[in-house]
Amino acid sequence: MVMAKKKKLPADINKRAKSIVDLATNEDAKTEQDAISEAARALGRKGGLKGGVARAESLSAKRRKEIATKAAQARWGNKED
Repeated sequence: MVMAKKKKLPADINKRAKSIVDLATNEDAKTEQDAISEAARALGRKGGLKGGVARAESLSAKRRKEIATKAAQARWGNKED
């Protein structure tokens, strides 16, 4: 049996009161802004999923190596033994 997630209430007292009233009256309807946010999120995800692949395909092996080397240097620094 799967339990429903408990909805986290906002910290702002006015928003919290509205959330409680909405929960009590089952008025959890999505607003127009929520619909717009979901559409934007889906569009951003769509572009994000293919962006890295497209960039990797367009770069030469030499350029990819340069980028990876620079990233490794930035992360771990010059380790001289």
